[in-house]
This record gives sequence, structure tokens and C-alpha cells, in this order.
Amino acid sequence: MNKPLCIVAGVGPGNGLAFCKKFVKEGYKVAIVARSLKRMEEYAEDSEDIFPYACDLSNPDSIEATFSSIIDNLGVPQVLIYNAGSGLFSAPLETSLQDFEGAWKINALGLLCVCKLIAPSMIENGGGNILITGATASLRGGAKFAAFSSAKAAQRNLAQSLARSLGNQGIHVSLIIIDGIVDIPRTREMFPDLPDNLYMKPDAIAETYYSLTQQSDSAWTFEVDLRPRHESW
Repeated sequence: MNKPLCIVAGVGPGNGLAFCKKFVKEGYKVAIVARSLKRMEEYAEDSEDIFPYACDLSNPDSIEATFSSIIDNLGVPQVLIYNAGSGLFSAPLETSLQDFEGAWKINALGLLCVCKLIAPSMIENGGGNILITGATASLRGGAKFAAFSSAKAAQRNLAQSLARSLGNQGIHVSLIIIDGIVDIPRTREMFPDLPDNLYMKPDAIAETYYSLTQQSDSAWTFEVDLRPRHESW
């Protein structure tokens, strides 16, 4: 039996890896996409259903080459998770134009490029799911979040446009707002005094992502907020 395909664009040791493991567990083959091929090859050692691809998700040419290769090699995905998102954190007057543009490229431009390559094939196959990782910054701009919040807000508006445009063609687009600190070694080092109950567990986050792909089209969710119960909001 041919396994359905999930693509996870933007894979690191936290949410991206958790998404990969969850969908493999549910019977998918998973293409994982990130800049570092070496790290992804390490992730792929644990399963014959994980396929690593190197890609710069801020570069349209790199995106076209990589995602065309994925479709040629593995077929059309039933699920696309766009988990790429980065940006340096600084106040507006301290933010370089290069950093501002770079955050927009990976959060918004990259998302559009990937969807333009993947969505037509999904439509031909009868539909699919596109899941997009947002952040608290998708909804408001902090004093030192000039580049990141602008980029995530652009991504959220693009996600709404994608949902309205693609929904009637069978593609369920969802934006997941991650409102909290994800539990990975780097954040533990950054916030050593933070109580454990304020960390978000990647495996729990992955459960929500998978559940969105199982919804009836009579009651699709577009936007969902995820946060630990002790998080202020």
C-alpha cells in the first residue's frame, strides 16, 4: 500500500522533528526540508519513511528545485506543514533593512512560493491540508519584534487569503498560533529559571497539527491558539 506523503518545511529539534515523528507514526512517509542536510540525515536514520531535502526556504529558486524534486521522487503530498519562521529581534530603529527583508522572505515569500508549487497538484488529486506555524507575533508587535512580528503578520494574512482561495478547491488551510516557549535544549539554556509548566511540549503540539488534518470539511478550523495553561495572554 502506497503511504500518503507529508512534507515538513522547516525542521529542527523541536516542533519540526515532532511533526515528522507524529506523521510517520500515523502511517505517512515524510519529506523533511531545512538548510542543514546533515542534521536531517541524522533524523532520517530512525525511519525508512523519512526523506531529507536541503533547501533555503527564503530563496525562490531553491524552493522550486527542492519541491519539484520531492514531487518527482515521492509524489503529491496530502499534507504540507510550513514550519519555517525566523527573524532577529530588535526595536524598529535598530533593525537593519536586510534583517527586515530576510524575516519577510522566509515567513511570507517562502510560504507563497511553496504553495504555488504544491497546491495545484493537491487540487488535481482532490485536495489536501496546508498547516502553517504562526506565533504570538502574528497577532501583535512587541517593542523589539519589528522584523519578526511584521513578517508573521504578513504570513497570517497570506494564510487567510490561501484559506479563502483554496478551501472550495478541497485544500484545508490552517494557521496555528504558538503562544509560548517551546521546550527544546536551546530555550532551556536561554530561560534556565522558567518553570517547567510554562514550556510547550513539541509532541503535544504535533497532536493538534495531526488532528487538524482529520477534520470534516463541514467544520474546518482556520486558526487555533496553542499555549500552556499557565501562560498569560
